[in-house]
Amino acid sequence: MKNQPTTSLIQLEIDGCIANVSLGRPDKYNALNIQMITELIEVFAWTAENSVGVMGKLSSKDGTPYLRIVTLSGQGKHFCAGADINMMRDAGANTPEENRKDSERLDSLFNGLWSHPCFTIGMIQGVALGGGAGLIACLDHVICESGVKIALSEGKLGILPAVIGPYVYRRMGSANFRRHAMLAGHMDTDEALRIGMIDTIDDTLDASKIISEVLTTGPCAVTAAKELTLGFDRWDNDDEALRLWTLDFTSKMRGSNEGQEGLSSFLEKRNAEWKPKE
Repeated sequence: MKNQPTTSLIQLEIDGCIANVSLGRPDKYNALNIQMITELIEVFAWTAENSVGVMGKLSSKDGTPYLRIVTLSGQGKHFCAGADINMMRDAGANTPEENRKDSERLDSLFNGLWSHPCFTIGMIQGVALGGGAGLIACLDHVICESGVKIALSEGKLGILPAVIGPYVYRRMGSANFRRHAMLAGHMDTDEALRIGMIDTIDDTLDASKIISEVLTTGPCAVTAAKELTLGFDRWDNDDEALRLWTLDFTSKMRGSNEGQEGLSSFLEKRNAEWKPKE
């Protein structure tokens, strides 16, 4: 794929239809500074542009696979300790306009991951604090080591997890978000699993099983599932209109190239074209 972003604080490796992204400031516990945030925004945008969900086909003319999965991990002891201390210190001296610009940059980061057309998987170790918890909330599937500590820690600094709030709120629900935003303390993996902040506890951080499962699903269906969910989240019409919308959605999917291939492969008792060859 062309025009792969050049990065220094994160690492991007392409393995077929999988993009592996890792945070690369282990000496700073992968704290988010302006450069790392900017690089992540660029990488998430580039991988989205080169995804099957956006391109509508499995590979380019030269046979290069388009992307179906993005993994996110952190190098070193911890996944992400939140915002870099120097960035936080600067915020106190910034003008309201400068702080607004910083917030817009963070929002672009989290929304770029949350709305990504690929299936996104996180492998989490150590701590995920503040913005690190925000990254977790934006992922489709989160695998954690058993000793991980997660916190919406902003309240300890007299601020709130507002920018990450929409994504964490969707992940854990209203009551749990309010409680953890007020407590601002660490939740262990048992609590995080109970309230839906994470999906799996596995000390090996092995994503192979979930990757294998995703690769048997139509990649455009993965992207459309996010559109469908967002439609439900934002629905403000009556139930009859919702039912009609789902009928239209289903008809569109069945008539799509991927939908036709999926139905044909089922009837013909063969693997769909997007399934990996065994």
